[in-house]
Amino acid sequence: MRVYIIFMLFFLIALTSGAQSVDQIKADRAGFIWGEGSGTTINKADQIALEMLITQISVEVESKFDLLKEEVKAAGKSDFKEECQLMVKTYSSATLTNTERVVLGNEPDAKVFRYIKRSDIASIFQQRKQKILDFTANADRALRNNQVADALKYYYWALSLLRSHPEGNSIAYTPNNGSQSLLLSYLPQQISAIFTGLNFRVTEVKDEPGLRSVLLDISYHNQPVENLEYSYWDGRDWSAPVGAKDGVGFMDFFGDNAGSRAESQIRAEYIFEGEARIDRELEDVLKRLDPIPFHNAYFVLKFEHHPEPIQPPTIKTTQPAVATNIQPGNTTFASIHIKKVAETATYQQKVNQIVEAIHSNQYEKVKPLFTPEGYDVFTRLIGYGKARVLSNDSLRAIRLDNTVICRGPRMSFGFSNNNRKFVEDVVFHFNPDGKVETLSFGLNQKALESILSRTSWSEAERLTIINFMEHYKTAYALKRLDYISSIFADDAIIITGSLVKVKPNIENPFVGNAIVKYNRYNKTQYLKALEHTFSSNEFINLSFEESDIRKGGKEGDMFGIQIKQNYFSANYGDQGYLFLLLDFKNPDEPLIHVRTWQPQKNSDGSIYGIEDF
Repeated sequence: MRVYIIFMLFFLIALTSGAQSVDQIKADRAGFIWGEGSGTTINKADQIALEMLITQISVEVESKFDLLKEEVKAAGKSDFKEECQLMVKTYSSATLTNTERVVLGNEPDAKVFRYIKRSDIASIFQQRKQKILDFTANADRALRNNQVADALKYYYWALSLLRSHPEGNSIAYTPNNGSQSLLLSYLPQQISAIFTGLNFRVTEVKDEPGLRSVLLDISYHNQPVENLEYSYWDGRDWSAPVGAKDGVGFMDFFGDNAGSRAESQIRAEYIFEGEARIDRELEDVLKRLDPIPFHNAYFVLKFEHHPEPIQPPTIKTTQPAVATNIQPGNTTFASIHIKKVAETATYQQKVNQIVEAIHSNQYEKVKPLFTPEGYDVFTRLIGYGKARVLSNDSLRAIRLDNTVICRGPRMSFGFSNNNRKFVEDVVFHFNPDGKVETLSFGLNQKALESILSRTSWSEAERLTIINFMEHYKTAYALKRLDYISSIFADDAIIITGSLVKVKPNIENPFVGNAIVKYNRYNKTQYLKALEHTFSSNEFINLSFEESDIRKGGKEGDMFGIQIKQNYFSANYGDQGYLFLLLDFKNPDEPLIHVRTWQPQKNSDGSIYGIEDF
């Protein structure tokens, strides 16, 4: 009883002192601004308190929103105060973390008090300023790598956030090897310069009943773009966004008069509203602000027939120094036989038959060209999206061990319930009997070159890694749990990450916080989570960029692959860095012992690597 009385005395003292501090804060109008709210739950009361506090903050800073004031005036809107308050509300999701909260009454008669020192108001906007600078640096980096889609996205996102910042007209930035500039001028200049440097060229026009297909070569300063998203005018509306790959894109026109179409207009994508969903504050800002029109984002193309075919990425090979008899199940890198396939007519004929089957939707006709597993992968690939062959020229083939690998047609894939289209190179793998035993989506040119440049390793090692990464990418696209299960060791360490929005609760009252959520799984747990991801997404698409590969293990048969990964699905997208620790003791049956993902490099530029495990 005595302990209980002492506890109650301490509680009453604490409560009284809290009430006194609240009264003092309310009285000190020169030092604090505050908001108060009541509700049936603490979260509801807190939201009302934040609303009141936001109103006070917007009054405090509205005189600094010069950019917003100019936009409101130019748009003919009269209530700048309301617009300013709505803009400050975009900070409520994650950046009002330095406002203090006092719970004055518990549920169901909850009462919450929010306050901040006037001297601390500037710190509310510091986080957004840093995000603006980070987006700009990301865009500069992407542009140096000809990743035009990423550069446009980050420049425009930075510009949008700049317009939402009270000091947007004075934030400066210093690019690499450049002089300091105000972002207010630097960002639109960079965006406009990208559009000026873009070039769309028609390389081929194909006509058939009810369809005109136009193939495009897309370059930036005469170099193929690594990525770019664009839409085109089909005569009635803008098309769904198309993701170009290695400088190759397309336009499809349907209808009885499609063949008579002589030109069209292309609009390069730069806003990326869909991808902005992973960042609640950014999403709110894009919804609040009117888009900035860039007139040079539009291009007019006239259609002419061009004889030259589109050349897909090439893989150079040399004659092997070693050629031995291969024993199944006992393959080593030293014994892998690699050579060019000089006579490709037989393989080209089979690929042509498969392409025609895709075109006519008569897949059963080519079933004899596949092994049972190969035909299963083929039907999965065709079912990945609305598959269509864009080009089928210049088949290149190499013999890797007992398999002939043919880098074949380039195809487009679209999806009924999503507004994205992808371009992919399809790679055919023929077994010794000349049948297709599997197919894969090819890596893009940048990822290929990044691996092939490791000339200190044997050609067999480099091509085996390419082969593995292409199958890895394809397995996620085609939702092949069986294959994914086979390449993960039973004791694999698997760390996954994703950008998530935190639901509000007493400990975390900030609605919509975007944070990185990491999960460590064993193999069984990972496959179960992956099965749920597969079932809840119409599509998944992976693309890889630059890589860093290190060799380890006593016999040099362990490889640590660090590679930048772009992940797209029907309801989620992110960029990050993937690390795979691969065991190639048997190159025919590689095993993943460690798989990690992180959204960005560490402060020293490192990511998880072979030395960490």
